[in-house]
Amino acid sequence: MAKYGEGDKRWIVEDRPDGTNVHNWHWAETDCLEWSRNLLSKLLDNLTVLSGEGNLYVKIIKVEKVDGEAYVNVRKGKIIPGYELSVTLSWEGEAKDENGQSILKVDGSVEIPYISDENADEDPELKITVKDDGPIGKRLKDAFMAKGKPLIHEKVRVYVDSMAKGGPAKDELEIKKVAPKGGSATASGDTGGQKAPAAVAPAVKEEVAKSEERKGFKTIRLTEKFSCRAVDIYEILMDENRWKGFTQSNARISREVGGEFSIFDGSVTGRNVDLQQGKLIVQKWRFGSWPDGIYSTVRLTFDEPEPGVTHIKLVQTDVPEEDRYGNETVVENTERGWRDLIFHKIRAIFGFGL
Repeated sequence: MAKYGEGDKRWIVEDRPDGTNVHNWHWAETDCLEWSRNLLSKLLDNLTVLSGEGNLYVKIIKVEKVDGEAYVNVRKGKIIPGYELSVTLSWEGEAKDENGQSILKVDGSVEIPYISDENADEDPELKITVKDDGPIGKRLKDAFMAKGKPLIHEKVRVYVDSMAKGGPAKDELEIKKVAPKGGSATASGDTGGQKAPAAVAPAVKEEVAKSEERKGFKTIRLTEKFSCRAVDIYEILMDENRWKGFTQSNARISREVGGEFSIFDGSVTGRNVDLQQGKLIVQKWRFGSWPDGIYSTVRLTFDEPEPGVTHIKLVQTDVPEEDRYGNETVVENTERGWRDLIFHKIRAIFGFGL
């Protein structure tokens, strides 16, 4: 860090005796794990799932365990949440007869193995177990899955939204916001009141120029080589069953122009713009974590300079630099995903490496 009074003042952060983080220039990180435990407990403890429907009574007892990490980074007022949590819940159920007499009481557990900021727009997987595997126990478990699963997803979404807004750092941000002081123009001893606009104007002009320079989108360009015919790898990329095989995730892929696709368990969605077998794939393509309405354009060009050797040229335009949560690794993660999760996997699984 430059010392105050030295160097280019546009890059100086003044050391202050009160420790104030001037304009939130520095990263300010807040550990949110304990706060996450408390919020999830508040949302899920003693939560009624069924209260007599079909003579069944089911409720979540409490949050037994929350493991992992959760934090919020703040820089220049921008909130960037990060979390990877596993959660365990306990639940109980009771079946009664028509006279209200108890037939069977059971207890069980719910595991939520992965709640992550990377999948913030997706409902997490739930693993529901019951200790009684008889017909009534199974009926109670099925009832919990039918009614309790959407209820848990709803509460998890409340947690995810709270993290996106800053979690425990939200209140701190509000407290630290200081309104501009009317007397700031006299801080340098100038009581004329005429020089303040001149002092502010360069900063405003610089900020406008900066916003015009930063378009907010990038282009990814990759060239990959494969030991196969162009039509072979084209078919792999357009076949949802092969997608499921080499990515180990769910996929739905239309083979029609204008048709929609969903890959990586719904994390990536879009539609086909142009398809030429063995030659070209053009798609509108987005991650679910991108801002609403933002689609990139993926263009995959297939070239077979000699039989059995295929070159794929990928150009992906309009990739946003940030997702809706302020994470600034969108371009890096997208490019790494193409290389590691798609192209390298195809080589490894289908033996197309050169």
